Amino acid sequence: MARGSLPPFFLISNLLVWASAVIVMGILSYFISVTDGHYISNHIIYEEVISVLTVAFFLISFILGTHPSYVLLFNVLFSYLWLVAVVFTAEDWSYESVGALAHTVEAFSFIAFFFLFFNIIYDWNFGYRGRTTSAV
Repeated sequence: MARGSLPPFFLISNLLVWASAVIVMGILSYFISVTDGHYISNHIIYEEVISVLTVAFFLISFILGTHPSYVLLFNVLFSYLWLVAVVFTAEDWSYESVGALAHTVEAFSFIAFFFLFFNIIYDWNFGYRGRTTSAV
């Protein structure tokens, strides 16, 4: 593996998080555009901001590569933000009559959180336990 490149698991996981954020961002942007200035929920605005930030920052992470301690902090921060987004979508759209697009936002929000959570576990193991040295 080249220095500064992402390990294969991180690359695939980050691609899935990024793609999920793009899908959530697109659908929520559509929801915001069809309201024509009417009431927009604070939950939708929060989810839109988190998805936009994820799209932007994960593009930067693809370019810059990885350093275990910084990537772990980055993944912990975004996993908590996406956990709140999952809670908001579950609270707002967990009933049958909301439509397929709302359920899609709910599903891809969970996918983003799920893979960020596994990024944390993998990064903890790779960055800290995988690079332990003995004091011989």
